[in-house]
Amino acid sequence: MGKEFREFVRNFFRKDITVRAIKVAFFVAPILILINHFDTIVSLRFTLAFFLKSFLTFLVPYCVSAYSSAKASLALEQNKKNIY
Repeated sequence: MGKEFREFVRNFFRKDITVRAIKVAFFVAPILILINHFDTIVSLRFTLAFFLKSFLTFLVPYCVSAYSSAKASLALEQNKKNIY
């Protein structure tokens, strides 16, 4: 694995990025769940599939937020190296 990939993974799991991604997921995921599963919620027909899909719905905004923050941090670090 390359050095850039290791730096990306390190940034992806940084505490501040993880906390921010969790906050984003807890804000965005309920909205997505309501949009995508409104009929199931209204009818109160909760199944294992519903809960698995809901869990995955939380993972998507978490991963998008953490990925974009990690890439931005990596780009910022590379720009600092290029300047100095």
